[in-house]
Amino acid sequence: MQAFVATVQAGSMSAAAAAIGLSPAMVGQHIAALEEHLGTRLLNRTTRRQSLTDFGSDYFEQCRDILDRIALAEEAAELQRTAAQGRLRITAPTTFGTEALMPALAGYRALAPEVELDIGLTDRNVDLVDEGFDIAFRIGAMPDGSMIARSLMPYRMVVCAAPDYLSRKGTPSHPGELDGHEAVAFTPSARSAWRFTQGEEDVQVSPIRMINVNSGQAVRAAARAGLGIIMQPEILVKRDLEAGCLIRLFPDWRLDERPMWLLYYRDRRMTPRLRSFISFAVAAFGSSGSEDEGTPASA
Repeated sequence: MQAFVATVQAGSMSAAAAAIGLSPAMVGQHIAALEEHLGTRLLNRTTRRQSLTDFGSDYFEQCRDILDRIALAEEAAELQRTAAQGRLRITAPTTFGTEALMPALAGYRALAPEVELDIGLTDRNVDLVDEGFDIAFRIGAMPDGSMIARSLMPYRMVVCAAPDYLSRKGTPSHPGELDGHEAVAFTPSARSAWRFTQGEEDVQVSPIRMINVNSGQAVRAAARAGLGIIMQPEILVKRDLEAGCLIRLFPDWRLDERPMWLLYYRDRRMTPRLRSFISFAVAAFGSSGSEDEGTPASA
């Protein structure tokens, strides 16, 4: 196939021989063997010129595509053997990026010390192509589009408060008792009711929202100061819960969860740095049910 494609592209067997490092006679033998295998002529040859047969024209396009795919596969194998290096641009939600991604990056730096990480933390859904990002962490429903979506652990919510607040206001033993309590709410969801489920029991409550703020870190700080009960991602308050700065309420009740995804465009020439970061992210934040290769976001 290489000899045939080179002959068509170069215009003659002698020119093709020089291009691929074979003798003209050997190029001719390869093409003759290919024609014999196929049972039909590919080239009409005279002493002065050559031209493709009708079948040869179609076969040339198929051979060129096959050889291009082989070259890409070999290039991918070579890239796989190459150490991850260069610049990788990542975008993630602010709270997740601050509280979960940044502390975990020491593990990735140990695996890929030559990769420069450029991280943009924002709560808006950025366009990876328009804004030049390679990969994104996304919380919420699977987006439409042509990206690959890898399922990560769900974004779990917890309700908690400072020991000082609970000593003053009392510790509720059932979600239904929250209606009389003060809350610090994250502004985008400030008006939403808090929904709890346990078995077949479903409870929705609306605490008194005395403070609304547009920062997850500020909500956490307000709770630590004893200003009220909060419902926040477990990953944001995990260290405070472990240290006893905040007390988790209703641990036997389940709150709504939000799915989390790792999004990227599947490129036939995926770089080692992107491949290595995907493997790291899935290992660090993946759910047990995530698929090895991800699924198209439009699926």
